[in-house]
Amino acid sequence: MSQCELTGKGPVVKNLVSHSNIKTKSRAFPNIQRKRFFSFQLNKYVRLKVAVSTIRAIDKAGDFDVFIVRQPNQTLSPRALEVKKKILKKTSNPSVKKASSKQTEKKEAQ
Repeated sequence: MSQCELTGKGPVVKNLVSHSNIKTKSRAFPNIQRKRFFSFQLNKYVRLKVAVSTIRAIDKAGDFDVFIVRQPNQTLSPRALEVKKKILKKTSNPSVKKASSKQTEKKEAQ
């Protein structure tokens, strides 16, 4: 069973409904790919299994480091959590840390 290491996106159960309204259960799997991301803070490549939708979200965020810092810890896999901790330890830019805390505050408020 494959699961995205950054967003936690995994398989979902769905119903295929025929014309006669017969429901057949099936599973929809996310498009998981092994991808190398370059971390500018760590100055090295990190290989993770991520969904293609997550790759597009990283492109939209602008940078892998920014995206992983903004992700809540509950959705990250243990490997991705290690990378996040290393990035936070290495970074000296407080604006990145503030951005991640504002993001979690917004989610908690909702």
